[in-house]
Amino acid sequence: MEQQTLTTAPSATKVREVLVVVLALTSGATDAIGFLALGSAFTSVMTGNMVLFGIGVAHGDTAILALTATAIGSFVLGAAVGARVAGNPEAGDPVWPAAVSRALMLELGLFTVFAAAWWALGSSPPEGAFLPLLALNAVALGLQSSAIQRFGVSGLSTTYLTGTLTSVMIRLVSGHGFRAVGHSLAILLGLVAGAALGAALVTGAPGLVPVVQLGTLTAVILGRRAFRHVLAT
Repeated sequence: MEQQTLTTAPSATKVREVLVVVLALTSGATDAIGFLALGSAFTSVMTGNMVLFGIGVAHGDTAILALTATAIGSFVLGAAVGARVAGNPEAGDPVWPAAVSRALMLELGLFTVFAAAWWALGSSPPEGAFLPLLALNAVALGLQSSAIQRFGVSGLSTTYLTGTLTSVMIRLVSGHGFRAVGHSLAILLGLVAGAALGAALVTGAPGLVPVVQLGTLTAVILGRRAFRHVLAT
């Protein structure tokens, strides 16, 4: 039994690393969708939203204030709910706690509601629909953000990645090779790839916009189940 644990643990960690990169892709796509199609606010980059909120205050731009305040408040709500659903890291936690999957299922439900609304509006939501649709996506990414903290892995995130980029540069200039930061780089590239894909769909195939969110998140949930023989549960 001990030998089996030693053998499967590295495999389980690799599975998690791949699935986390896919979640970063989900985040990047959702942020691009929010920024390009829902009034130029972010759904997970709260630092950017706070800067935009400050600009709105300076310019007296009520539209920017409403959008960014909605995004920030919704993300905070999602993070709070995600923390309640996924819980806090505990000693002896499995590589992928079941509570994380429960939080991701809730996130998938929010994306499903967004998809239904998006398609009902002809894949071109009017300005009056920006706030509720933006709120759905921001709550979803807030959920994901706090749920990933349940892994208890220092610095691991799929949404706010400025710290990840900073850590990569610190490790590289400190003499660590690219192998030591490989997973962090993969997460960053996943975010960029997701943003590129989301932007391409918004401009070229708006009817497929929700598919990238539903598809990537479903792939993570099913992927976790498919590899449950190597993931501790």
